[in-house]
Amino acid sequence: MNSIAATYSQLIKSKAKKFGFQDCGISKADFLEEDAQHLESWLKNNFHGEMKYMENYFDKRLDPRLLVEGSQSVISLSYNYFPKEKISTLENYKISKYAYAEDYHEVIKEILCEMVAELQEEIGDFGFRVFVDSAPVLERSWARKSGIGWVGKNANLITKQSGSFYFLAEIICDLELIPDHETTDHCGTCRKCIEACPTDAIVSDKIIDGSKCISYATIELKNEIPEHFKNKMEDWMFGCDICQDVCPWNRFSSPNLQSRFTPNAFLKNFKKGEWKELTQELFSEIFKKSPVKRTKFAGLKRNIEFLEQSSGQ
Repeated sequence: MNSIAATYSQLIKSKAKKFGFQDCGISKADFLEEDAQHLESWLKNNFHGEMKYMENYFDKRLDPRLLVEGSQSVISLSYNYFPKEKISTLENYKISKYAYAEDYHEVIKEILCEMVAELQEEIGDFGFRVFVDSAPVLERSWARKSGIGWVGKNANLITKQSGSFYFLAEIICDLELIPDHETTDHCGTCRKCIEACPTDAIVSDKIIDGSKCISYATIELKNEIPEHFKNKMEDWMFGCDICQDVCPWNRFSSPNLQSRFTPNAFLKNFKKGEWKELTQELFSEIFKKSPVKRTKFAGLKRNIEFLEQSSGQ
């Protein structure tokens, strides 16, 4: 075993803990051969719907060395976002827990950059790029390879210790590190997520038809929501947590300790009637730093109107 690689690997993991990451695992930067076939099949089945960007950079998605020149290692990290308090759904529309607070892209990228700066102070300069769901990186595949968790039947990464309510991030770097080993799958015969999905988006074990997913319809889809979603949205106006909420492993989820992930006060106090009256000005004020801004005012308004029509309000 390369003693320098082992020392650096241990240092990176201890830094990750210091900076609030839940888990940290390492993989060798290499071609994801197994995932190439799955991705090609998924795209051919048109399970990406109108997410045409998924067709781009096919080779880069599968080989980190094409994203970061000279890269040798992929450092995968997870960051807990399970909320301290759940927003009441009584007379309210639902929003995914990850969107309760500040945009995770910004929060986690800042933390990652601080962490890398500290690492460079201690081990010297090295080539790297950080990624937080912001480039053609198959983050679940790398997290799986690094042993952080296994990919569940709902295609989310799951850990025995803390379930699946966490963000994934990566540092792709030119440091030679000691790779970790994959963990085992612990879904067993459980089908709770498959049976709970109101739109039958989980077509088989670990394969999601994105075009049938409520999260896709409320966030990714730019056109009108198709009729086949009518009466199946269960009041979700942004995202959907159903397949995670029913997962038995999420009984181990514990509240996050990140102050910037404190639920938005507006979301806690709004009711369905007030959402109906939402204006562009109010949308901009409420969601200024939120992931919800991705759907834009027109998108959220469309979602709310579709839910209203479905329920006959």
